[in-house]
Amino acid sequence: MDFKTRFARFDDKKRILNLYKKVSKNIGGIARTENEITENYIETNLKKSISNGACLVIENTNQLIGEIHCYKLEPNVFNHILSELTVVVDYEYQGQGLGKLLFKSLLEYVETKRMDILRIELIARESNKKAIKFYEKIGFEIEGRFEKRIDNGTKYFEADIPMAWFNKNYTQHCSHSFVMGAIKL
Repeated sequence: MDFKTRFARFDDKKRILNLYKKVSKNIGGIARTENEITENYIETNLKKSISNGACLVIENTNQLIGEIHCYKLEPNVFNHILSELTVVVDYEYQGQGLGKLLFKSLLEYVETKRMDILRIELIARESNKKAIKFYEKIGFEIEGRFEKRIDNGTKYFEADIPMAWFNKNYTQHCSHSFVMGAIKL
């Protein structure tokens, strides 16, 4: 099949919820468990992504089979960053390049339409070596380790690996000015 991405709409909320619920049933797929995937969680991510980031989906017939989203953080000092990136692909469609298509579409969008974005951030658990290699292959760089951050349900904890991709077409717009003043004591 020839799959295509499109930007998510707010009326995709229910179908995104269904996709996340399905994907969360597989351990290690995403960090949240099925009971943590709520309408409020999906609605909040969708609103933030549509208003100041990006959310793309892949559709097959009337169901969504893939989604990626990220958005700007607060405060304004992070205005050049898209973060909280999450990507999900229906397990029945994994291994067909849909994750790659979602990332390619997102990165292309940022490079061509979002010159205000310098970096995109994501975090991958250290045991997900396949994902980390994939992220590196598409241009993400490892920036460190958050030791013992993931409680994987055993007596052992694992590290989270922060990664970033940098937009080669970033154009800095000075949106705030700082005034240095003397302080009298």
